[in-house]
Amino acid sequence: MRIRYPFAGAFLFLLILAAYIGLLPHSTSSSIPSSLQPNDKFLHVVTFFFLSLVFYWIPDTTRRRSLQLTLLICTLALGIGSEIVQALLPNDRPFDPFDILANLVGSLGAVGLCNWYHRRMLERRRKARFGALGDERGDDVELGGAGGSESGLGPQESGVTTLEQEVDNWDENAVDNWDTEEGADEYSATAPGRGPESKVSPVNGEGAKRSD
Repeated sequence: MRIRYPFAGAFLFLLILAAYIGLLPHSTSSSIPSSLQPNDKFLHVVTFFFLSLVFYWIPDTTRRRSLQLTLLICTLALGIGSEIVQALLPNDRPFDPFDILANLVGSLGAVGLCNWYHRRMLERRRKARFGALGDERGDDVELGGAGGSESGLGPQESGVTTLEQEVDNWDENAVDNWDTEEGADEYSATAPGRGPESKVSPVNGEGAKRSD
């Protein structure tokens, strides 16, 4: 699994900024009027939205792994753990369960958006990469085509992986083995599977074996 360093640097900057604003004690008196100060819950939603948005693209791996890592680290560890740490520190900041709810809303919103965009991106990239192969061999079953409908077998009966499963587990950096699989299929299709043909008499044309 590779790391996208620009996103890692941006996430580290946002994390330090959020920790400075949320965990360190600050003066209660402010020069900004209370009517112009932003809502505290809105700041929590925006902060964890951008933290989760940036963190999702740090690991260069499959969509499912990126989703699991973001939910584990940003949504659970940071979204809930930061409020627990804030309550334990002597910074005059009381524990508020609604802050946790705001953190979860912002994080889950970013995760849902990134997951949707990542899936669409992988589908377009995969179709573009194997579009020429699909044109030569007809409709591709793995891309949702109807190439396997002629045999009367559904996806479960024929053992074909669905598009959703293929996109979830597809690594865009992995080397595809389509050429080797296609060569193996062609070899198995052309391999002789019949026994030696019997000699047919060219005289009577009835397919009887010659007695001599």
